[in-house]
Amino acid sequence: MQTRTDGELMRDIRVRSTDALEQLYDRYARLVYSFARRASGNETLAREIVQLVFTRLWTTNAEYDAAKGTYVSWLLTVTRNMTVDVMRRERRYSTHIPIERLDERHELSGTDDPEADVIRRSEHSEVAAAASRLTAPQRRVIELLYWKGYTLNEIAEMGAEPVGTVKNRLHQALKTLRRHLQSLREER
Repeated sequence: MQTRTDGELMRDIRVRSTDALEQLYDRYARLVYSFARRASGNETLAREIVQLVFTRLWTTNAEYDAAKGTYVSWLLTVTRNMTVDVMRRERRYSTHIPIERLDERHELSGTDDPEADVIRRSEHSEVAAAASRLTAPQRRVIELLYWKGYTLNEIAEMGAEPVGTVKNRLHQALKTLRRHLQSLREER
């Protein structure tokens, strides 16, 4: 039996192939769960996020474009966005939800592929090295926006700052991260 690529499976999902969805689920459910579990800090929410991610793949016309990056990166972006949505919903109904930060001790895993795990750990350490070049306010904006799911307006209110200041801080942080990561990749 010929193994279909992730892109081919996504095309098959568009024409409602349950087999294609099952194959993608089998390939990536552990990775999606691992990411959601670390981002949410909650096993129950992580399971819900896995269901929501694969339901989203089935019910929307979201298209994966191989020219824009790897399927895994695209799927983790979908997962991250779903996690942020779920965390925002939970925050509305709860005064506090514990969230674990991704740090040097937590790398994304969930595959049986040691090569992929090594690459993922390497990428994680590159991002951690790049993040160390950010100022404390820049790291705070990145953490609150990308990992805790706050909006720019909410972050501005928390710090009693104008939204423009927060946006500028985010822009500078992303620019610094991009510049540092590009220089690391050019050194290879």
